[in-house]
Amino acid sequence: MRAQTEAERRARRSYDGGMQRRTRLRALWPFLPYVMASAIHVLALAGHSSLATPTKALLMPLLALPVILAWRALVPRTAAALILGALLFSWLGDEAGLFFPFAPELPLMLGFFGVAHLAYIALFLRHLRVRRLPMWTLVYVVWWLLMMMVLGPHTGSLLAAVGAYGVVLAGTAATSARCHAMVAWGGAFFLASDSILAFRLFLPDAMPDWTSPAVMITYTIGQGLIVGGALLTLHRGGTPASPAVSAVDDRGASRA
Repeated sequence: MRAQTEAERRARRSYDGGMQRRTRLRALWPFLPYVMASAIHVLALAGHSSLATPTKALLMPLLALPVILAWRALVPRTAAALILGALLFSWLGDEAGLFFPFAPELPLMLGFFGVAHLAYIALFLRHLRVRRLPMWTLVYVVWWLLMMMVLGPHTGSLLAAVGAYGVVLAGTAATSARCHAMVAWGGAFFLASDSILAFRLFLPDAMPDWTSPAVMITYTIGQGLIVGGALLTLHRGGTPASPAVSAVDDRGASRA
């Protein structure tokens, strides 16, 4: 009987492991078009190919595909809506020059991506948080101060806008650290991408050509990790905050 019971347990574990692997594979395949388009886009940038423009326009719509396909399984729906909202405004920021050729591109980019970051911050704080804010996230405050010290004198009339955008970008990276590790890495890659881009915009003579594909490598990885980590959390019906975190937040709410 013991041998039979042990054999049954091994068979059950094997079955469960197989089911989990199949579930992960089913969750991954909707990301394949995004991964392929990202790779083609980065290679096109590196090779100065005309494919860079159309492939860039496909990135955010393709990243929205896994969210749309998983819509019924995502809890709560407001979290899924925040993801799609962040991707929509990221897409508008990516294509600001194409969609709004009559307006200055850089301020529009800052505005659209600023809204995207606010949507991500709301998503992280309201629906994806699993831990307290780590102390190491203070590095993002240092990052903002250094960026403003180095780039501020070169931003001209955009100083206030760039400073405000830096605050929400750092906010996205910091609040992502309260979430699943995949989301936290995504926030860090997103910040790295915009940091490289900022130097390319305001100190272009100091930046070599390879930094152009570097912007998009880090950007596509960052966005993909954020969305992948969010879907992983929301597929589980949402990962609630730990009791200690909830208690702290409840005390804060009672004082308010």
